[in-house]
Amino acid sequence: MDACTLGDLLDVVGGPSVRLQTAPAGLAVPVTEALLYDAHAPLTRAPGALLVAVGVRASAAGPLARAAAEAGMSGLVVRGPDGPLAEAESAGVALLSVDEDAAWHHVHLLLASAIGARPSAAGSGLGDLFALADAVAAAVGGATAIEDPRQRILAYSTVAGQPVDEDRRTGILGLQVPGSPANSEQYRVLFAAEGVVRLPALAGSDNLPRLAVAVRAGGETLGSLWVVDDGGLAPDAEEALTQGASTAALLLLRARAAQELARHQNGDLLRRLLDGTADPAGAAHRLGMGLGPDGNPAPVRVAAFVLDSSVSAADVEQTALRLLDLVRLQCEARYGRHAVVLVDGVVYALLPAPGERGGAPRRRTNSHRGLAEDIVARAGQALRVPVRAGLGDVVGGLAEVRASRDDADLVLRVLGPELPVATVEEVRPRVTLLRLTEVLGERRELSVGGWRRVLAHDAEHGTEYARTLVAWLDAGCDMAGAARLLAVHANTCRYRLRQAQHQLGIDLDDPDERLVLWLQLRTLGGLGSRR
Repeated sequence: MDACTLGDLLDVVGGPSVRLQTAPAGLAVPVTEALLYDAHAPLTRAPGALLVAVGVRASAAGPLARAAAEAGMSGLVVRGPDGPLAEAESAGVALLSVDEDAAWHHVHLLLASAIGARPSAAGSGLGDLFALADAVAAAVGGATAIEDPRQRILAYSTVAGQPVDEDRRTGILGLQVPGSPANSEQYRVLFAAEGVVRLPALAGSDNLPRLAVAVRAGGETLGSLWVVDDGGLAPDAEEALTQGASTAALLLLRARAAQELARHQNGDLLRRLLDGTADPAGAAHRLGMGLGPDGNPAPVRVAAFVLDSSVSAADVEQTALRLLDLVRLQCEARYGRHAVVLVDGVVYALLPAPGERGGAPRRRTNSHRGLAEDIVARAGQALRVPVRAGLGDVVGGLAEVRASRDDADLVLRVLGPELPVATVEEVRPRVTLLRLTEVLGERRELSVGGWRRVLAHDAEHGTEYARTLVAWLDAGCDMAGAARLLAVHANTCRYRLRQAQHQLGIDLDDPDERLVLWLQLRTLGGLGSRR
């Protein structure tokens, strides 16, 4: 896996937490570690390191920027906005800043976690948590579990011979702590405490007491560690559990940073697939979308989600980011690790479509449409803004993603309040006419003709020749059918058509002219039958 770059780091922790002041060597410079500055020890050579300026005022950190450059470091991190910008640029090192009240240990933990993050195939980084659970269980002397704030079990120990109870067995089986009022009360006590707490056994035939501690980083609760207490824990169990919580915080931050980095990289890859500049073979390997069972590239489809145009300009950017998170959450819940990206206000998701091209297209189409409908409904409730979704055609692999994206974009343009979700097949006539409108409008020789004279005459004299012509052509040149569409007498239609021919030189006996006239009025003229 490639080394973490400054750009990767900022993608994970950039924004309110860590702000980039300057990067004279660019964002592609490698970042290898985060080092705490020690005023009492000389700087050693550390290529690619970020130096965290502990104990140095930002305005006085100029010499430190030059020293970091001499030591081969990539950048300097100061506290506050008034850092040595000129010195950093002159020395060729990046300058980053954090809030003036940020705790240095928290900053170091945040940077170290992001730098150590590496997207993996699983994308979870939970293997180290299982190793930690075993280490804590061995040190403390009791079966250990690591949970997230929602009481989901992330890892558990497997040290032989340690007693367990029914509550632990049930939780591990479903990877979720069983819910009960008594359990909820214990979590309330745990998360209100500063350190390790001892909790009594829950009601049950063989349940045992617990030793537990919250896992926190910078004031944020990341989860908790739980140890089954059968009365034989080590004398220093509380100290060992506290140390375990500190390590768990680092691992959980690292796993989260790895997940965020993987999301960003997958999103960037999808962006390049959408505009046709990515290598399909490399993208397939990265996204886990290789060959199907038949040995051919696995079929995929692009889904596009957009906010209703009623969203104010001031809110649209933030609301679009919230829509991105919602689409990503729903797609990951359905398909696991997933590629979702926001491009020019549109959220695009790449949907796998196994079986679409040979087995059950209707079922797969319904599955994709159902997902899109669910996302639109949830987004409308959560964002309080109407959302629309267009699904492109299923294409035969990542090499054709751009074509599916073009379809999805066209679908978005023909959707409305009465039809907020559609596949391209469902609105094929509409998108075809839309594309024809664009093509006709781009070519002078395709956009000239009698249709302009008809519309100009209607505008000047208040006649309805254009509407009548379209209705008559829509009805297959049937006068009675046109009259029904217009809710007028057939003689009225006949009179209007005869006048259009005589006054405007329209030859309705020529089938080619009828076809061109209908197409131009329906597309360039924006007219349709009044059904």
